Amino acid sequence: MASSAAASSLRTLVRPSVVPVAPRIHPVLLIPRAAPFSTTTSFLAAAPPPTIKSRRDLPKKTKRTFKKKTNVVAVKKPNPGERKAFRKRIQLSNNSALPVEGIEDLSPATLADPASKGKMVALPDRVVDQLRSLEAFKTTQTWNLFRRPHFLVRDETVELMSRMAGSVDKREALKCVLTGTKLSGKSLALLQAMAYGLMNEWVVLHIPEGQDLTNGNTEYSPIEGTEPMQFAQPVYCLKLLQNIYKANKALLEKLSLQQEQDWSRLSSQLKKDATLADLALSAKESEYAWPTLSALWSELTQPGRPPVLLALDGLAHLNKISEYHDPSFNQVHSHELALVRLFIDALSSKTKLPNGGAVIAATSDNNTHYHPSQELVLSQLEAGQAGREIPKPDPYERKYDERVYDALKNSHVLRVGGVSKDEARVLMEYWGASGMLRSVLNSRSVAEKWALGGHGIVGEMERVSLMTMRM
Repeated sequence: MASSAAASSLRTLVRPSVVPVAPRIHPVLLIPRAAPFSTTTSFLAAAPPPTIKSRRDLPKKTKRTFKKKTNVVAVKKPNPGERKAFRKRIQLSNNSALPVEGIEDLSPATLADPASKGKMVALPDRVVDQLRSLEAFKTTQTWNLFRRPHFLVRDETVELMSRMAGSVDKREALKCVLTGTKLSGKSLALLQAMAYGLMNEWVVLHIPEGQDLTNGNTEYSPIEGTEPMQFAQPVYCLKLLQNIYKANKALLEKLSLQQEQDWSRLSSQLKKDATLADLALSAKESEYAWPTLSALWSELTQPGRPPVLLALDGLAHLNKISEYHDPSFNQVHSHELALVRLFIDALSSKTKLPNGGAVIAATSDNNTHYHPSQELVLSQLEAGQAGREIPKPDPYERKYDERVYDALKNSHVLRVGGVSKDEARVLMEYWGASGMLRSVLNSRSVAEKWALGGHGIVGEMERVSLMTMRM
């Protein structure tokens, strides 16, 4: 007992008394911090920018290891030549257009009659088929906007047809070159001449594009025994023969062979009583095409035959150096091509047409090249016809060609310009009656379209008035 009491007293003496002490509060300086605005995370903002030492350190695009699923639709590819046929198609009627009442059909004497000036005429169906066979219609013309083919009889139309009618009375062929500005209607005037010839029972031959004869895209072969060497184009001549037969079949079947030459060497089908239709149809192979065409042309230029119309569009291509080469690889002048030579001889009066007729060539501003010789000759002929001063050759020009001058020096130049305001009104009234022109027709609107069309250029007037309706 005594020991326990002593121990407790000893602990009391040794352990100090615990006095509670209040905690000390140290002053803290609170400094507000505002972080700058950033769209990146705090980790990226705090990270230092990477160091780029070469192009290898640039970030690389992640390569996709999957393929995007696409819907593959099977499409039928067009057949060979299908797209070209669609581009070259000719549509001559539009059932959506309104039929125009009171339009006269073309007659044999309509185009040469001065009373027909300023009138609209419609082509008969028979003549339309013949002109289609001759490839007289162009893709740039607005035939597909109207109910049926039609055209306006202009002053130039009456003048040209009057000269064609006078050639039959004089028994001398008309040599004419149609020239003018772009879209003025030269090809349409050539079509009107072919329509006049078909209506009056002429034999009509037409070369649609002079470029097709000289651009090097047609097969050609040298003709034996010619000096200088001439070249035939058999495939093109075969197609031309077929077009001549289709367009002039009814007339050629009435004409029998007159020459004493034995044309039976061309085909075994030709007999003594064969007609010119049999001669044109006898060429079954392209190798016989040029001899057959030459024989047909020889028969048509004999006395007692009907008048002949030989037409061509794109005259400038016939007066240049062609894209063909002779066996020595020298470039061939276009006049050395046999078919071109046939046309040039007729235009230059070297080949006579004793029964009358016409040789008409049209220039083209849409698809042509500048030919100094042709431009000089045409300007000289036109100035001589008008009684103006004759232009002189440029002394510094070295590309004049004497062959071009000899080919065109006997021609008559007919310039096709813009229509008058009265003719423009007749044309626009027809457009309005067909439902193609919705604006009100009065003197103000006619004068506006006539002025916007380059003072009556028909193609420009069509662009101003009808191109919104063309597909």
